[in-house]
Amino acid sequence: MAKSKVTRMDNVGIVVESLDNAIAFFEELGLTLEGRATIEGEWAGRVTGLGNQNVEIAMMVTPDGHSRLEISKFNSPAVIADHRTAPVNALGYLRVMFAVEDLDETLAGLKKHKAELVGDVVNYQDLYRLCYIRGPEGILIGLAEQLTSKRSTL
Repeated sequence: MAKSKVTRMDNVGIVVESLDNAIAFFEELGLTLEGRATIEGEWAGRVTGLGNQNVEIAMMVTPDGHSRLEISKFNSPAVIADHRTAPVNALGYLRVMFAVEDLDETLAGLKKHKAELVGDVVNYQDLYRLCYIRGPEGILIGLAEQLTSKRSTL
């Protein structure tokens, strides 16, 4: 068996218009702001292929410390595409799924941040309660509450 070249998934990135609103939303979900910074200059643009750039980032971490979400607001160059309202079957990045302890309580808290349920909360084989929501700026988020101690791969 070949040795894996990946050692871990470091983070998932989401681009937003309002960093403050996105931070507040993800803090309500239970993530913690690990750090916030401005990244700029030609060196950063060499990584992204965007040339000289100026981007504000916030790194959010899950309670277990294993997963991170990098939220970015591009000051320059200007954003050139908007996929925030893409449906669930659109090509490309779509959503991030979070495990939560109490789905109903989580949804109630996120409504303060204008989160909207996309479809219904459904019970998957008495293993999980699942739903999709749209958070700030239409960001699509999946939420899953495990109902039993038996873990299933979805």
